[in-house]
Amino acid sequence: MNIFSDLASQLAGHSPVDWAVLAQNITDPDIIGQMQRAFTHFLKTGQAWALLIGLAIGYMIRSLTSYG
Repeated sequence: MNIFSDLASQLAGHSPVDWAVLAQNITDPDIIGQMQRAFTHFLKTGQAWALLIGLAIGYMIRSLTSYG
């Protein structure tokens, strides 16, 4: 058990995680509402069409350049 705790303390000491991020206050806890607003914005700005067109063009280019 001592080897495990030494390893864990070494890994935690060199961890790239910024622990201050985990202790922040949340001002708007409405996660579902935020997701709905983001999706509505995604649709209103035309990004959904750009995504679909990009996928279609990418698929066509992939099928033209692949062998077999």
